[in-house]
Amino acid sequence: MAIGKLARSQHGVVALGQLQSVGLGKTAVGERVKAGRFYRVHRGVYAVGHDRLTRYGRTMAAVLAYGPHAIASHRTAGGLQGLREDNSPKTDISLPLPSARSRAGIHAHASPTLRPQDITKRHGIPCTTVARTLLDLADVVPRRQLERALEQAEIMRVFDLDELHDVLAHANGRQGAGVLRDLLGELDDEPGLTANELEDRFLELCRAAGLPQPAVNRWIEIDDAPAIRADFAWTAQRLIVETDGWGSHGTRHGFESDRRRDQRARLAGWETVRFTPRQVLRGPDWVVATTAALLAR
Repeated sequence: MAIGKLARSQHGVVALGQLQSVGLGKTAVGERVKAGRFYRVHRGVYAVGHDRLTRYGRTMAAVLAYGPHAIASHRTAGGLQGLREDNSPKTDISLPLPSARSRAGIHAHASPTLRPQDITKRHGIPCTTVARTLLDLADVVPRRQLERALEQAEIMRVFDLDELHDVLAHANGRQGAGVLRDLLGELDDEPGLTANELEDRFLELCRAAGLPQPAVNRWIEIDDAPAIRADFAWTAQRLIVETDGWGSHGTRHGFESDRRRDQRARLAGWETVRFTPRQVLRGPDWVVATTAALLAR
């Protein structure tokens, strides 16, 4: 009964050491293999009851095959975290060791810089955090695929700029670190562009397009909670425009706060639209057209 419960918690697989801890020796394990009650997946790892493992089961088996310090990483962790589709025929695992030897169906990565704060669990499987996964992916996937994984992290609201800077600070010259830094630089504000300068650029676009003049940095009482400060507000049209940059909003807390604020405004009848510095500087036609269309509503 204990074995079945353990297997169910690990997607149908168990390690020899775990079996021994509940009183099942090597001889007893071998007898169960012969009887078709256990199925060997890797050396020292067995499927219980049947060998029709799910992808999670195969991933868990690979992690168990390398002992208690192994975790899913790279492409496999990207799939577990929902950052990208993982179609690799091999399972990526990492070990906090200076060297690691791969096995059939498993790509083992030596990761001496792996820290406890880089480790989490997804679907009950030990794996790298989102930030560490993105750094690992930078080593093994093309730049465009890494960019899509970053975009997916943003969509899922798991993008945390502080955590990414932290893992990059401990990257120790890894090949993909430069690529990840470049992509983060593209997401961040334009170099040297202050909040006031960004506001000036947006106001210039409004004036050039003949749009009504907005109030700038206006405090708005929208409900019984504290007032919110809008970068730009058109009171008659009940429209708020925010010019956001990753430097001030690139954390999970920032995202949560922004969405909560937008929801409050929406409930009070205000529409909020957010433009990035890149859009204001490189896509002004879209910014003007969107603002004009919302004002016309």
